[in-house]
Amino acid sequence: MEKEVQDLFIIGGGITGAGIALDASTRGLRTGLVEMQDFAAGTSSRSTKLVHGGLRYLKQFEVGLVAEVGKERAIVYENGPHVTTPEWMLLPLHKGGTFGKFSTSIGLRVYDFLAGVKRSERRSMLNAEETLAKEPLIKKEGLKGGGYYVEYRTDDARLTIEVMKKAIEKGAKAVNYAKVESFIYENEKVKGVNVVDQLTGKEYKIFARKIVNATGPWVDKMREADNSKKGKVLRLTKGVHIVIDQSKFPLKQAVYYDTPDGRMVFAIPRDGKTYVGTTDTFYDKDAAHPTVTTGDRTYLINTINYMFPTVKVKDCDIESSWAGVRPLIYEEGKDPSEISRKDEIWVSDSGLITIAGGKLTGYRKMAETVVDKVGKLLAEEDYRDGLNPCQTKDIPISGGNIGGSKNYPGFVAENVKQLVNEFEFTHEEAEKLTRLYGSNIDTVKEIMKESKDKANEIGLPQPILASLEYGLQYEMVTKPIDFLVRRTGAMFFNIEWVNHWKKQIVAYMAERFNWTEDEKQGYEAEVEFYIKDATEPSGEDM
Repeated sequence: MEKEVQDLFIIGGGITGAGIALDASTRGLRTGLVEMQDFAAGTSSRSTKLVHGGLRYLKQFEVGLVAEVGKERAIVYENGPHVTTPEWMLLPLHKGGTFGKFSTSIGLRVYDFLAGVKRSERRSMLNAEETLAKEPLIKKEGLKGGGYYVEYRTDDARLTIEVMKKAIEKGAKAVNYAKVESFIYENEKVKGVNVVDQLTGKEYKIFARKIVNATGPWVDKMREADNSKKGKVLRLTKGVHIVIDQSKFPLKQAVYYDTPDGRMVFAIPRDGKTYVGTTDTFYDKDAAHPTVTTGDRTYLINTINYMFPTVKVKDCDIESSWAGVRPLIYEEGKDPSEISRKDEIWVSDSGLITIAGGKLTGYRKMAETVVDKVGKLLAEEDYRDGLNPCQTKDIPISGGNIGGSKNYPGFVAENVKQLVNEFEFTHEEAEKLTRLYGSNIDTVKEIMKESKDKANEIGLPQPILASLEYGLQYEMVTKPIDFLVRRTGAMFFNIEWVNHWKKQIVAYMAERFNWTEDEKQGYEAEVEFYIKDATEPSGEDM
């Protein structure tokens, strides 16, 4: 990046930055991107993991937002069916609850219409018996029935990684653990950035015709550095999720439910666990390491025991948890859960382009809007005659070359069969690996063929070694936590697995990267810090 002027330089490697990099590179712009942590380490790995249509925005009459993100869900799904999947959601309706039966029926019908929901996924209304048949754990007292509709479940971090890999395939250059320390100006216009490699301390100067600030919770810090923080500002809110084993909370059906304080919370079964969230509180502490407090955990446990009274979940049943920070555009006098999730673009006097707000679901449209703006600004400077229209609607992300969602079940079945026969995997191991990598599973198979002896030698099961080696070669895994938290999701959904294999994983990476003993111990300590962070609450309360 340092060697040639970029057409577009993006600060921030979350889903927004990754989306912009993909859009820009497919339209022929020379594109560079840096992320100060790992890709997706901020908000983009700490969401509710739903590409959802925003049913609750109907209550706020944000009709346009519902229509846009609803249609986007289907595009995200078709372009990457391995990281996104339809999930039927049950909305129980209780006497005195947030949603009434009539208003929910109308609301879901409007939602289906606005979001362009396909016929097979349109909502249905259930009576009390049908609702309990879907999920017997729901509170029976005052139950009037339920709404049944489709949301889309995703792995937010892997979605980000797959979009980033596709952008790189299309010519973008992207680096994690590289922090923009300051801007470079020429005649009061921003022309470049000073970047510091967070691992080596080496400094780089990168120049670009246009620079986009897509740093999520750090957007205002970048605007301060540019002396352009004025007008609208961000307000950070924190969302917490907890994970409980299915043996303690045997939920069989995803549920979107009322809480005693009138908010709505999701409970979603995934990989033998049930995860529940989210909280929504204003947050003004360290955005890089938001913590889960005792109060956060208690709040969510109380909501579970309110809606699922027979479960009787206790704090000691929580296996892991995560906290994420949402960067919302501040609206005075509004409660955290009432603030709009709409995105906005600002261009400062120096020319710095900032994208703020927005949702995971709308990442592709946000990217299109940003790149359209970049194209217009470049045309005004006579750099080029404007860009081709956005191409990303029909471009499968990395791992998504399967021929769309209709071919996905057959693709999975075929690869599972091969992995079971050729590599002697269990059906479960084979399916997990295939779903994790999609069409990139062929590359993983090649790695497995080459690393069979190595797996035996170092005592790492072949699926883990192949996954780790793929991450090192193709997904810029730099630290053990990149692999344990964001490339596999194991830190949140399989903490036992992390505890079992962490030493071998660190040892293997130490050998691959020639770490000193001090470096190795430092990374081991970092893994322990993340385990503690995921399993124990911090002392402070909400």
